[in-house]
Amino acid sequence: MHSFKLRPLVFCLSGMLTSLGAWAAPPDAAPGAPAAPDAAGTLSTVDVTVQQLKKARIDLSPQVGTTVYRIDRTLIDSLGQGDAAPFDEVLLRVPGVSKDSTASGSIHVRDDHGNVQYRINGVVLPESISGFGQSIDTRYVQSVDFLTGALPAQYGLRTAGIVDIQTKEGLAKPGGSLGLVLGSHNTQEENASFYGAKGNLSYYLSGSLVSNDNGIENPQPTLNPQNDHTRQGKTFGNFSYFVDDSTRIGFMFGTYNGKFQIPTNPGQTPSYSLTGFSDTETGFNALPSSDVREQQTEVNRFAVLSFQKSLDKLDYQISAFHQYSDLHYLPDPVGDLIYNGVASNTLRSNTANGLQFDASYKASSDHTLRFGSAYTRQATRSDNSVAVFPVGADGSQSSSDPLTITDNSGKIGQLFSLYAQDEWRLNPRLTLNYGLRFDAVNAFTTEHQLSPRVNMAYKLTEATALHAGYARYFTPPPQELASQASINLYTGTTNQPEVGTSDPVKAERTDYFDVGASHKVNDRLTLSADAYYKNIRNLLDEGQFGQALILSPFNYAKGYARGLELSARYNDAHWASYVNFAVQKAQGSNIISSQSLFGAAELAYIASHYIYLDHNQTYTLSAGTSYRFGDNQVSGDLLFGSGLRNTPEGGAPNSGTLPGYAVVNAAFMHTWKQADGDLQGRVSLLNVFDRTYLLRDGTGVGVGAPQYGLRRSLYASLTKHF
Repeated sequence: MHSFKLRPLVFCLSGMLTSLGAWAAPPDAAPGAPAAPDAAGTLSTVDVTVQQLKKARIDLSPQVGTTVYRIDRTLIDSLGQGDAAPFDEVLLRVPGVSKDSTASGSIHVRDDHGNVQYRINGVVLPESISGFGQSIDTRYVQSVDFLTGALPAQYGLRTAGIVDIQTKEGLAKPGGSLGLVLGSHNTQEENASFYGAKGNLSYYLSGSLVSNDNGIENPQPTLNPQNDHTRQGKTFGNFSYFVDDSTRIGFMFGTYNGKFQIPTNPGQTPSYSLTGFSDTETGFNALPSSDVREQQTEVNRFAVLSFQKSLDKLDYQISAFHQYSDLHYLPDPVGDLIYNGVASNTLRSNTANGLQFDASYKASSDHTLRFGSAYTRQATRSDNSVAVFPVGADGSQSSSDPLTITDNSGKIGQLFSLYAQDEWRLNPRLTLNYGLRFDAVNAFTTEHQLSPRVNMAYKLTEATALHAGYARYFTPPPQELASQASINLYTGTTNQPEVGTSDPVKAERTDYFDVGASHKVNDRLTLSADAYYKNIRNLLDEGQFGQALILSPFNYAKGYARGLELSARYNDAHWASYVNFAVQKAQGSNIISSQSLFGAAELAYIASHYIYLDHNQTYTLSAGTSYRFGDNQVSGDLLFGSGLRNTPEGGAPNSGTLPGYAVVNAAFMHTWKQADGDLQGRVSLLNVFDRTYLLRDGTGVGVGAPQYGLRRSLYASLTKHF
């Protein structure tokens, strides 16, 4: 087993810190320079400046009238794995978010496929190639505001959910942490963080390295999958230079590198004959499916340079960003051919550069105007070397000797957005936020839309608040998911589609209605409810088609989604608890793009029938509680899903439902107080009752291999803070 070492990670981060001293200003160089806390623990100048500008940055993004769920450090610490939990596991503790396999999209928000926008410190992260890995590390997250529903005009393009992350930041008093996680499936993870300030410069750096033998969900119900090793590394940096008390220059970067073996599915029978390896007529097979070896590598990196200014009535931030990602699927050149008839060496890459501007102007005591724009230029490449067999006129294999087809393409695309809105405080109880947004895309499709937005928040009593909103949305297809224009290359081969039509994918257009209420029972308990309805044209969906585990988009001509979410939060000096419940339904009809990805009978049925979306889950529940006593904490949480859709044998597409599941996790944490920094230990047990459950069974529209959830797993971690 490959083992990462902690020493290179620590040297890399600590070396970056040492280099800061060479160009950072001395402590007395300029107004706003940091000063150490006094003996009474008073916040230093830099700490005060950090908080003031952070508040101004957050205020650039309104939340009036929309549905907002807050994830703080208390909730993260109560999760089974705490900081070591994958970020999508954190988001599953939000109402209306349901779990899926990593190969099928990981999470779904209100029965949407993907369509989630990630913001870090107010800056939108460009989309990366869809894969198994997650570039966001839970360790550097300070808090998350999860926005959904009818969003104000500031939010666009990806609108099912806005994941607004506030990261940890440097403080005048330096510190950091070193950590180690060991556990089931040969898991080994090392992590480190450093933060502090030098002169006018504050910094926060974080990095982690992990390896285990459960990188992708198991296609079998066994405890340990076969051929499922993964190695992943992440880094993150957040720097702020304070020119004065009202001006900040910021720089953020993040990197992700992942390598995955793709787990085998034993017991499969070859479907194609390959000279020297298999013969379907005699039953000869030299390569059992348990010996098939496929791999996938993923890279993602981003960098953001920001200038923030806070004046008397005007606050603004302008950011320049760069993002690069690629995904490389490496087939088993024999196994993919004899079992699937296609062995595709696939490399997809995406480079995005752009600008984002957001501003807030306090026009009067009753009106706050917000306006801004964004521009992104994307360059995508899809390079494929595809081994296939020739077929005859009847579609049967005509030769056991494969041929190779080169299928390369690229695209330059542009996204442009402009918005303006007014937050109008009509009276102390009623606030209205109304605005317009314009979006345009020029890539595989050229479209635009003007989108009105209106949101209302009404304080019924001191304890009860209501909100309602309407939003028109424009969601272009992800450019990084290549078009299907190359289908003619595969005529007369085993990669020949049954349907020869592949219309371009269109932008989704949605009318979204949302109403909700929250009630504060007392200082400890808060209840909330939210209902929504979406009327959708050109409904965007994604699926896995072919051997490479890469998603491809397509449209239903029309669709809808509706649902209800209930939530409760309880907090006191010792207890922290939450319960979320959602019921939802989403359907679409008539596939009008990328038709070559589907069978003819499937298309014919969907053309005249509404079908459930494959990621529709009727009931979703999450709950958790933690109890602190002394230097200890015990916690537990529950995830329940009524099951995603499948296609029963002989049944209509997505007409069946997989069995429901309930997974319980538990953890114990102890902190040893030490003069040079605390030492924190944690023991985590996931899937306490070792439930075997299916996330996917390999059937349904755009669904690949079966995917089982994680079996019982034990982890232990130790983190030293200094």
